[in-house]
Amino acid sequence: MKRGWLLASIAVLLFWVAGAAGAHELRPGVLELREGRPGTYSLLWKRPAGGEVEIRIAPVLPPECRAASPGATLLTPGALVVRGTIACEGGLRGRTIAIDGLQSTLTDVLVRVYHADGWLETHLVKPFDPQVTLGERTSALQRSGAYLRLGVEHILLGVDHLLVVLGLLLIVRDRWVLVKTITAFTVAHSITLAAATLGFASVPVLPLNAAIALSILFLGPEIVRARRGQTSFTIRHPWVVAFAFGLLHGFGFASGLTTMGLPPAEIPLALLMFNVGVELGQLGFIALILLLERAFRVLEIQWPRFVTALPGLMVGSLGAYWTIQRLALMWGATR
Repeated sequence: MKRGWLLASIAVLLFWVAGAAGAHELRPGVLELREGRPGTYSLLWKRPAGGEVEIRIAPVLPPECRAASPGATLLTPGALVVRGTIACEGGLRGRTIAIDGLQSTLTDVLVRVYHADGWLETHLVKPFDPQVTLGERTSALQRSGAYLRLGVEHILLGVDHLLVVLGLLLIVRDRWVLVKTITAFTVAHSITLAAATLGFASVPVLPLNAAIALSILFLGPEIVRARRGQTSFTIRHPWVVAFAFGLLHGFGFASGLTTMGLPPAEIPLALLMFNVGVELGQLGFIALILLLERAFRVLEIQWPRFVTALPGLMVGSLGAYWTIQRLALMWGATR
């Protein structure tokens, strides 16, 4: 059985899920509390904003807490930022903070609390359990785990990123070329992920998302050409195209970190573990595709001829849909 037939069948399933759910942006929220005087905390709340889907979440503080000063709200690229001061009788240790509305989203919230005695605790609050009880010191290992999980989720929930990886798999026939292609994609997105996180480069969110959609649209016709036995620069040198797309998608990955306002001392750890998480998620996805390919080849399942034409058509169609959608969002934002 031809390799493309199996991957085509897998692509149909993935595209069906993608068509039902749409491209998902994992944009974490951030709640940071710094204790100055005992029981008094400066508050920083960042709610993701400006993306394709409006995320409506808000922190719910313990009843012992009250506002000590009027809050200030600022809309920044990628986030709505609220700053203020709260007073919590008896402090926050042992208290529970909840994130209202989180259970109806696919995003996470990073909660950081700096206690006056030097304790730092970091928690990743997730939709299935949208609350956390404070009071436990977190180690660098625990914080590493939080950033690692964030990276894995970012790639596995980022359907548009996975479609590019799948499109490259459908074009590449040779295993050595496949290794070069995936390596080029990895190296490239690691470069721009680091550059964006460290503040050396930035790209506006809406144009970036439109460009990512265009990269998906670009791969659709290339998949069709490869299936027909035709050739093109992309088919002959897929690693070059993968490198170019990787540079673009690295900025997309960086959105998971840049909106978090990481402390300078935390950036190296967060960048390393987040990137490792992205790579683990990406390699896991590729491994799943290749394992299924081998399983179906051993079973010698024959697929209808029309199935082989679907991946290119559906990649191109979804790319076109998301391109139009994101260009419309850009147009609406400028009016």
